Amino acid sequence: MRNNINPKVTLVGAGPGDPELITWKGILALSKADVILYDALVDKSLLNHAPKTAIKVYVGKRNKVKGNPQEETNHLCVYHAKKHGHVVRLKGGDPFVFGRGSEEVDYIQSFGVATEVIPGITSSVAVPAAAGIPVTKRGVSESFWVITGSTTAGKLSRDVELAAQSTATVVVLMGMGKLPEIVKLFKMSDRASTPIAIIQSGTTKEEKIVAGNIEDIEEKATLAGVGTPAIIIIGEVVRESPRLMDVYREAVYIDHH
Repeated sequence: MRNNINPKVTLVGAGPGDPELITWKGILALSKADVILYDALVDKSLLNHAPKTAIKVYVGKRNKVKGNPQEETNHLCVYHAKKHGHVVRLKGGDPFVFGRGSEEVDYIQSFGVATEVIPGITSSVAVPAAAGIPVTKRGVSESFWVITGSTTAGKLSRDVELAAQSTATVVVLMGMGKLPEIVKLFKMSDRASTPIAIIQSGTTKEEKIVAGNIEDIEEKATLAGVGTPAIIIIGEVVRESPRLMDVYREAVYIDHH
């Protein structure tokens, strides 16, 4: 064990999936890491930015898989920082947007270990953007909600019901399991014709997009076989994507013969 260890944990947002969408500051932190704790949604190629001597520990949590609960990850951050020095906690998206980052910082600091947070490009904005969907657009949508599809209690956030009554763009993260509930809430607000898109593995080579309206999206999602991780975008802005125009283009060709 080295005597001159300065324990520190840096939370780094890896961005929405595409490894090139991490920040330069995030890469610099990786290059100075003694240990990297990385998540399931992080592209493994990012680990190449770390020194060859760095210890790399996978702490990915998948839905319903209890292999590495959050408490264990918190503990590992402190343990490795005290033993090895600089720990980079590499998380998908942005650490403070439904990433449990704030909880990790609180825990780590309670042990007297220094922390730093390097923001990441959040998938809630970047994934729609990469698909050509602007979450805001003048004259179409002047605000957007980012809501988790699954609260700590495993329920759909009650904010979805409020959002369904507004004209705002609604972005739901981790919401595929609650799609029927989301659809039901929008129908109850007379929003059956509202455009909706589901983007699986956005910004990566595995990206899959399905788009439609509230009333037909469940059937379309089943036919397309979209699964997790996916982002749901609801609102008129979905029509603005050049990639999705054909879905919403009305039949304008009239047979003159």
